Amino acid sequence: MTHPYAQFRERAARLDTAVPRRPWTPSDGPLPALYLSHGAPPLLEDAAWMDDLHAWARRLPTPRAILIVSAHWESAPLALSTTDGRADLVYDFGGFDPLYYRLRYDTPDAGDLAALVRSVLPASEALHEHTARGLDHGAWVPLLAMYPDGSVPVLQLSMPTHEPGRLLELGRRLRTLREHGVLVVGSGFMTHGLPFLPWGDLSRVPGWSAEFDAWAADALARGDVDELAGYRDRAPGMPYAHPTVEHFTPLFLTLGAATVPGTVTTALDGFWWGLARRSIEVA
Repeated sequence: MTHPYAQFRERAARLDTAVPRRPWTPSDGPLPALYLSHGAPPLLEDAAWMDDLHAWARRLPTPRAILIVSAHWESAPLALSTTDGRADLVYDFGGFDPLYYRLRYDTPDAGDLAALVRSVLPASEALHEHTARGLDHGAWVPLLAMYPDGSVPVLQLSMPTHEPGRLLELGRRLRTLREHGVLVVGSGFMTHGLPFLPWGDLSRVPGWSAEFDAWAADALARGDVDELAGYRDRAPGMPYAHPTVEHFTPLFLTLGAATVPGTVTTALDGFWWGLARRSIEVA
């Protein structure tokens, strides 16, 4: 039987051939900043989720480059993945189908993007550039669905802290990249309480997951960044929704990169294995 991702690739190729994507131009203005719930390798078995991500990307002008911060690379001082778009991926997971350890996501060289990132950071900010580290699954899993042909240069930036204020400031420094056609992405998961899932019935959404998601959706709709920044004390469902916080905090980089005041649009919602897959774009 053909794997669902292979079937998706065929659908996506037909659509992108029949109705070609439109490349970003300066007349489009700044691209939005995104926060996406990236799932795990089995996202590439979920036809509806792959189609949703692909349709979301097609609604946007195709970026000149993508800068993505993932929950799965926590490193300070700041670091960039290799600019070599053909580097091996990071297979930072275990227990999945061997197929997922053979996948590749080859993209064009991202040297120009690395130079642009350096240009918007203060000279005092140490920025290590790896020569071999490829993208981790928080980056390549969703991008395989959003931009499956790998035609856009991609760099991954490490997440140096979980402190909302510092991530908002980092996002503000990256904001001007959007004016150059760079898609700035924070990749996490709106809820990520894996130890507390009802593993015997993953069709059931736990109360802590639904409550946290509804709280976040309301705060985002109101543009209440202070409420979101106080999630540890204010959000219902904590700490079950995020026993560790690295899947929520990329949201603050996205919000920092947004124009102020930003307009939040929910691109995807619903639940997967009981986890909230809410994903947003902020203009």
